[in-house]
Amino acid sequence: MKKIRITQVKSVIDRPERAKKTMVALGLNKMNASVEVEATPQILGMVTKVNHLIKVEELA
Repeated sequence: MKKIRITQVKSVIDRPERAKKTMVALGLNKMNASVEVEATPQILGMVTKVNHLIKVEELA
């Protein structure tokens, strides 16, 4: 599977609890934190829900 890098670019302060828990599930808990994960349908679904808080890059 292809991998993606997810970087948190906005704070989760004043966001719904569901968005906060999704960010934790993705492994992001601080500003400018990055994680590299495989692009599974589950991960892509979470990315869609919090796309206003993150930046996504495809890795080769």
